[in-house]
Amino acid sequence: MNTPKSFAALRTAWEPLAYRFCLLALHHAVFARALCAAAMAAVSLLAGCATLPGNVHRVASQARTDVGDSALARIAAASLPDPDGAMPGISDVSGVRLLPSGDQALDARIALARAARHTVDAQYYVVANDTSGRQFLRELRDTARRGVRVRLLVDDLYAGGEDELLAGLAAHANVEVRVFNPLPVRSGGLRTRVLLSLHEIGRVNRRMHNKLFIADNSFAITGGRNIADEYFGRSKPANFIDMDALLAGPAVRALSASFDAFWNGPLSYPFEAIAAADRPAPAHARERFSALVHDLGRLMPPAGERDALGRGPVGAQLAQGRVELVPAKVRVVADAVVQGLLAGDAGGSVEEAGTPKGREGAVMAANLDLLRTARSEVLVVSPYFVPMPRMIEALTHASREGASVSVMTNSLATTDEPLVHYGYARYRSTLLQMGAALYELMPAGEPQPAWSDTESGRGSLGRLHAKLAVVDRRWFYVGSMNMDRRSAHCNTELGLIVDSPALASELADLIHRMRMPASFTVSETPMRGSLQWSFLRDGRRWVLHREPESNWAQRLRWSVLSLVVDEDFL
Repeated sequence: MNTPKSFAALRTAWEPLAYRFCLLALHHAVFARALCAAAMAAVSLLAGCATLPGNVHRVASQARTDVGDSALARIAAASLPDPDGAMPGISDVSGVRLLPSGDQALDARIALARAARHTVDAQYYVVANDTSGRQFLRELRDTARRGVRVRLLVDDLYAGGEDELLAGLAAHANVEVRVFNPLPVRSGGLRTRVLLSLHEIGRVNRRMHNKLFIADNSFAITGGRNIADEYFGRSKPANFIDMDALLAGPAVRALSASFDAFWNGPLSYPFEAIAAADRPAPAHARERFSALVHDLGRLMPPAGERDALGRGPVGAQLAQGRVELVPAKVRVVADAVVQGLLAGDAGGSVEEAGTPKGREGAVMAANLDLLRTARSEVLVVSPYFVPMPRMIEALTHASREGASVSVMTNSLATTDEPLVHYGYARYRSTLLQMGAALYELMPAGEPQPAWSDTESGRGSLGRLHAKLAVVDRRWFYVGSMNMDRRSAHCNTELGLIVDSPALASELADLIHRMRMPASFTVSETPMRGSLQWSFLRDGRRWVLHREPESNWAQRLRWSVLSLVVDEDFL
């Protein structure tokens, strides 16, 4: 049951306070349920107890394998190493290309959708109702109009306000939209939906954080980017600094297996099953969708543009019949669709496992195992970094084995999650004492490029969002998982462990060349327990002795809140 309109004013006045209160109690399940139930009693009585529909009919479907006649399949084959040439006898090698540029990352998705002949599968945590989101959905519609099967799976947390767009897309032939783990309440803003769904607190907290795009089961893109302006350099005042990977070969089939496991899983609801009862007729929904996505231009990278790694746009390379890929062995790791699934349920060669209580998911476990193998160098890049004991142990082990350990994250001045920053801040001294070098991204005083000199930075603030780990300049991780406890225990995540000295060295050089000089170096002062932040500007080194670009009130507020919110939920 939705909240009656007559109580809108009461809800608006009460909601922000109750929302903050409930967030503070989230981890302690019994305490949270009791206190939040008491605080919300009046609203719950008025709103009723919303529930999800039962006996939902889901038609199972799988990735297409009969795609040999697709142009993308031919281009993928032409872009992969020749088994009889450069790498004889190797059949498990994929082709990989890193996508550091936001412009090129969006162009790659659109170009693949336009070239697809059989299928497009897309799985995202966020598809925003902004220029990039509407443009992306328009491309999916246009792809479906050509007879291509389109499957779109989105997490529900931020999708509740996008029902009009999703309904319009789902009303088209050849399109199916599913929503992962929907909240019982569909109407209202995010805070309202979360508050009125807290009687199912486990559902609220279990989110699908995966990011995946697959065309004709031949090419795939995965990494850190959601579908929104700030991930593609199109937002003001802030853009995310991020990283994706484009793949062809066996890894794509493993990624398709992961998509199928989520698509056919019990937490994925057909959009029609949860949409409002008064949703418009299909014809009207399609007309409204057309109006919403009309007159959207396509922001294309210049034909001669090169990204930070010296590579041109994917769309132009597709048109030429061959994409510049680096041969590599790729291990696809994916968390379980729901808690308790057994390893291998996703099929294919994707590694999937349940998450026993107190243990991390498959993606975090794979990263910890990778970090422990380091012997010369470890680079960890994560926008939200709240290390668990096993991560501290893995980094300490690498340091004791002689590896230099560097961790890069956002500073308080650049993060969009200050509460998470203070969860990380309590570990800075521990990390420094075990020998790690800490870097925190500095805010730019004027528009700056994200990873390269050629990418146009349209916002005045760059925020780190890439999720990376490079080990011994041979292996690297790229994916959706932050190095924090929420990603380890609550979210589902997806990532790649890539064995490629060429790509790992490129990535390490990019971090050293572009990101570290634009970061504060955090170190301990001679006085024990005190920290300092140093940075270079105009050829001079400056040193700060307090959290950069913050005041005492901010520091007090967020540090106190970080003490009462459990780290698993930061």
